[in-house]
Amino acid sequence: MRALITGVTGFAGSHLAEYLVAHTELEVWGTDISGSDRNIAQFKDDLQFVVGDMSEPEVASAALTQAQPDYVFHLAAQAFVPLSWRDPWQTIANNVRAQLNILQAVVNSGAGPKVLIVGSADEYGMITPDELPITEATPLRPYSPYAVSKIAQDMLGYQYYASHGLPIVRVRPFNHIGPRQSPAFVTSDFAKQVAEIEAGSREPRIHVGNLEAKRDFTDVREMVQGYYLALERGEAGEVYNLGAERAYSIREVLDVLLDMSEVEIEVVPDPARLRPSDVPVVVSDCSKFRQQTGWRAAISLRESLRDILKYWRGRVKEAGREKR
Repeated sequence: MRALITGVTGFAGSHLAEYLVAHTELEVWGTDISGSDRNIAQFKDDLQFVVGDMSEPEVASAALTQAQPDYVFHLAAQAFVPLSWRDPWQTIANNVRAQLNILQAVVNSGAGPKVLIVGSADEYGMITPDELPITEATPLRPYSPYAVSKIAQDMLGYQYYASHGLPIVRVRPFNHIGPRQSPAFVTSDFAKQVAEIEAGSREPRIHVGNLEAKRDFTDVREMVQGYYLALERGEAGEVYNLGAERAYSIREVLDVLLDMSEVEIEVVPDPARLRPSDVPVVVSDCSKFRQQTGWRAAISLRESLRDILKYWRGRVKEAGREKR
């Protein structure tokens, strides 16, 4: 049995590969646009690697032909919401084109691998308080170009299931956090700033945006287990929420990291970090997925943040050695 992960060197992709190598008998294949071993260096010898851009139809087709997977986990995407405001066309084109190429390659091949389409909680968009917690039946009201791109991926997945009979399962993950995440995302951004301050490479001030927004944070190591279970036990054609089913404010996240810091740090508001629109509260209802698979997020926010800070302390220390 083989699994193909697109975007294997990314944040979620690398954790999924690591999980599959450690906990399953699957032979794991992965694609990356650059051929870099970023995030997978410690276990890359356990992977089969395909270099190429999935937004090129012939590359996607060749990757499917070479890997001949039983499972396809499509994770390659532009995932940073603020970038979608600055370059909406590239976000939508990148996210839709790559998935369309993969699904069409599956159809053309005549093979029938199970395919996971990874949407986003951002698809739900502007949620009102009376709609919480968010179920799969909650209306989709996208508030960013990124959210529109994920709805397009979601619906394309359903269309290829309905039109071609492909065994496609769709998921809508809520915020997932953990080691290796880009500092473009809030928990990693805060942890990196704290680590740099502790190392003396930054003034003891941490720059923040909106601290009042509340988000549903899940540790990426549990999220990728959910991805695997979605293909193992999920029902083709269905869509499932994946989240921790509890919300924490960005201020609470910051307070935990400041409590873990070895030095005193001043908090400085930064208007440049505010988004054009921001949903006040996001919290998931994952009962549908739990009933189907038994999955439930259990790692605490504090444990996740501790590991993120540990990761950035190591990265900052390594960068300091390289400079010397």
